[in-house]
Amino acid sequence: MSLDLHDVTVTLGRGDSRTTALRAVTARFEPGALTALVGPSGSGKSTLLAVAGALLRPDRGQVLLNGTDLAALSDRERARARRERVGYMFQSGNLLTGLTAEQQLQAAASLAGRPPRSLRARARELLTEVGLEHRLGHRPDQLSGGERQRVALARALLLQPELLLVDEPTAAVDRTRAEALTTLIADTTRRHGCVTVVATHDPVVTHTADSVTDMQQHTAAHLSAVP
Repeated sequence: MSLDLHDVTVTLGRGDSRTTALRAVTARFEPGALTALVGPSGSGKSTLLAVAGALLRPDRGQVLLNGTDLAALSDRERARARRERVGYMFQSGNLLTGLTAEQQLQAAASLAGRPPRSLRARARELLTEVGLEHRLGHRPDQLSGGERQRVALARALLLQPELLLVDEPTAAVDRTRAEALTTLIADTTRRHGCVTVVATHDPVVTHTADSVTDMQQHTAAHLSAVP
C-alpha cells in the first residue's frame, strides 16, 4: 500500500493570473507513516492534498494509490475513490452543527451509501479509540476544539481508508492539545496502516512526523521525504 506521484504538474487560474502550483512533482508516501508537508502559503501543500485525494485532476502526471492511477479515472470513478478509499480531516473539522459525535459518523456512512446501522459498532469503536467514549451524545458546540478534531479523525477513518489526508489539524487548538492530537494521528496511522499526509505550519507536527517534505524547496523539482 502506498501513494506515488510521478511527474505531477498542476496549473491554476487563467490568463495573467495563471500559476503553476506543482511542477513535475515526484514523491512516494509509505503506509503506516505520517508525512508532514511544510512550506509557506502558496507553496503547494493544499494543491498536493487535493491531487492526492482525487479532488483535483493534474494537468500532467500520475497519482497512484496502491497502483490505481487516480488521475486517469473517470469523474464517476474518482468520486467513488474519494468516497471509499480516502479519508479527509480538515482544519475546521467540518462537523455538522446539529449532530452529535456519533451521528457525525452515521451521516458519513449514509453519504457513502452504507446503512449507518451496519457501521454503528465501528463508529463507537473509533470514537472510543480517540478518547470520546463519554462524548458520543455531544454536539460540536458542546465539544472543545481538540474534541471536534478527534471526531473528525474518527469520521475520516470510518470506511477504513487507504489514504488519510489532513489539513492543518492543530491550527485551532492550544499547544497541549496540539501535541496530544498530533500524537493521536501518528499512533492511529500506525495502528490502521494507512498512508497519512498532513499539511502543516506547526513544528509540533513536524517533530512527531515520520518524515517531512519541504514544499518550498522541492515543488519545482522532485520531492523527497526527509526522515
